[in-house]
Amino acid sequence: MSRAVVADAVVVGAGPNGLTAAVELARAGLSVQVYEAAGTVGGGARTEELTLPGFRHDPCSAVHPFGIGSPAFGALPLARHGLEWLQPEVPMAHPFPDGTAAVLGRTVGQTAASLGPRDAPVYRRLMAPYVGHWESMAADFFRPPWAGLPQDPYRFARFGLAGLPPVALLALRFRGAKARGMLAGLAGHAITRLTGPLTGAMAMMFALAGHERGWPVARGGSQAISDALAGHLAELGGSITTGVTVRKLDELPPARAYVFDTSPTALARIASLGDAYRGYRYGPSVFKIDYALDGPVPWTAPVARRAGTVHVGPTYTEIGDALNRAVVGRPPQTPFLITTQPSVVDPSRAPEGKHVFWAYGHVPRGWHGDATDAVERQIERFAPGFRDLVLARAVTGPAALAARNANYVEGDIACGAFAGLQTVLRPRLAAIPYATRRPGVFLCSSATPPGPGVHGMSGHNAAKAVLRHLRRSAARD
Repeated sequence: MSRAVVADAVVVGAGPNGLTAAVELARAGLSVQVYEAAGTVGGGARTEELTLPGFRHDPCSAVHPFGIGSPAFGALPLARHGLEWLQPEVPMAHPFPDGTAAVLGRTVGQTAASLGPRDAPVYRRLMAPYVGHWESMAADFFRPPWAGLPQDPYRFARFGLAGLPPVALLALRFRGAKARGMLAGLAGHAITRLTGPLTGAMAMMFALAGHERGWPVARGGSQAISDALAGHLAELGGSITTGVTVRKLDELPPARAYVFDTSPTALARIASLGDAYRGYRYGPSVFKIDYALDGPVPWTAPVARRAGTVHVGPTYTEIGDALNRAVVGRPPQTPFLITTQPSVVDPSRAPEGKHVFWAYGHVPRGWHGDATDAVERQIERFAPGFRDLVLARAVTGPAALAARNANYVEGDIACGAFAGLQTVLRPRLAAIPYATRRPGVFLCSSATPPGPGVHGMSGHNAAKAVLRHLRRSAARD
């Protein structure tokens, strides 16, 4: 005799995607239960005192251009549950050794002016067709594969023609080192070679997000995003149980659908899917350091002191080499760093007069070395005296990242490589990439479209797939 259904849907994993999927299902009137292995919700959007008391760090994601611009988050009352976005004066700065910097500003004009007279008009022409159209661009960029025609076919096609090629080709439109370096840094968030497909689109979407929505932090830390989603889920009648590690599907209560905010590898093991994701590839990792500082980072470039995010690694060539080394398995030498300084705009993150700061460089997946000196030498190139301000540091390499979050297989924070066909066919070739070959079992993690980032859209799209499945099942019954 089959077990009686006790929930319409069970979600495993309370990261932003799992929570968003749960919320969407609960909004549709389903009864939803969420199970999370950690002691708190959050996944890649947590906040903890990693160094010293009173210093609140984000162990993973800290700045959220796609979060504030997410169609899923925008449709939810997250502000009512405590989420407040704080905008730094400058979204992102990209300093150079001479004390100047390229700037990703809130306007195209501000950004163009920082690139120099030769490249300013080129940048304006590149971005002009999309400015003022974030809603349709985001809806089309983040949409599920079956969604039919894009909302704005003209701009979507034009953006595809510009962004589908590698950022290596996009950079050839520009003559100066500042523009090329800034584009390489934006594309570097994909953690892949600059010659990879769609890296141009990645750079352009990050730039457009800066102009249209900014690169904000959440007041109090990224945990506020997860807590707001959890609060709304509770308001809708859903439940969350933490501290439960799910190893087999039959450990879960009977439900009409199961949704997993996990890696494909973990899902295959839990749901007995065999080799369903045998060809899925994981990508490089990062080496991350969280700092408690005695004062603000002493950037040589004044504009970098007002930026929420600072990319450290000046030239296209240097950034490309750092990414290539991580992809092919070579240890870091002169790493390209993505750094954030949330306390520039959110003083609640640290005691008065103190600051929190984090930096990560790219390293091979599963790498066991120590890149602390390489990271800090790179920061000192652009902020002399930085080390003198360090009160404490929390160092996290690939193994520690994987231990903190099981979705980060061997430290891959993107939950899958952006390489080859997998760039667009995550996690496998399928009409509905969220569904599995086991009826009623779905995947909603960042291994599914549209990919990594604290935007909840993988969970949102997976929930739509679940609802379609349940409607069809009900029609058959």
